[in-house]
Amino acid sequence: MVPLMATAQASADALPVTRICHALGLGRATYDRWQQAGPAPEGDMALRTQIQLLALEMPAYGDCRITHTLPRQGVLVNHKRVLRLRREDHLRCLRHKRFVRTTDSAHGLLVYPNLLPGLTVTGLEQLWVADITSIRLPLEFVSLAVWLDAYSRRCMGWALARHLEAELALAALQMALATRPIRPGLVHHSDRGVQDALPASTTLLKGSGIRISMSRTGNPSDHAQAERVIKTLKDEEVYLCEDQNLAEARGRISQCIEEVSHEQRRHSALGYRPPDEFERLLMAGSRA
Repeated sequence: MVPLMATAQASADALPVTRICHALGLGRATYDRWQQAGPAPEGDMALRTQIQLLALEMPAYGDCRITHTLPRQGVLVNHKRVLRLRREDHLRCLRHKRFVRTTDSAHGLLVYPNLLPGLTVTGLEQLWVADITSIRLPLEFVSLAVWLDAYSRRCMGWALARHLEAELALAALQMALATRPIRPGLVHHSDRGVQDALPASTTLLKGSGIRISMSRTGNPSDHAQAERVIKTLKDEEVYLCEDQNLAEARGRISQCIEEVSHEQRRHSALGYRPPDEFERLLMAGSRA
């Protein structure tokens, strides 16, 4: 916003202000208010730059996450100031609304009871949540399966393919099982999709000593954590970068999960810490 205002001001001697504002997409009243307000404080300019850089790096970050991230960069600031500067610069969280139904619960396969009511998660490897979604690429549709530890929000396993067959869910599950040792009593929760209900998946789960739980019909909130992780991957990586095909999307998602989701993205439920940091603190506390 500020660079646009400066451009308008610099051109005001050569062209009518109204014409300049129209060309830049600015309202004349907005330009007049900016002139009357005078120059921004030097501190605002430096903070504005850092906020803009964060918005570029994490397009889906809102005011709260930015406010909690800035102190890690040596900047102490309150929520209201961040909100004001973001509004002045017209910075908004990016939300990409695309929905493709991927859950087929009318499959006639064995449906397992929902174990979430009454379940209190107090540590790692107590509850995994899973979800599968479709992603529209310019050249094709692909499907993404994600297995998530509900306590730390770490992605335990994932798979990307051109189909919604059982092999997709099975590949993500096998990666999750290979990530860390299974603890007794672990619950695996998903919707009632045919991919998770097929014998190949349920046999592997039961053979690993994992209890199976499935959502109530029409209640996606039961596995909302996995859905949020998938939405973040789609909004911040795949759709913004416009990957053309399966190979490009697979490489970007792999990098995003390991370098962004685990090491950088902050979760309010984790005290605005990324999963890696949260788990390190958890392990350090358990050894103390």
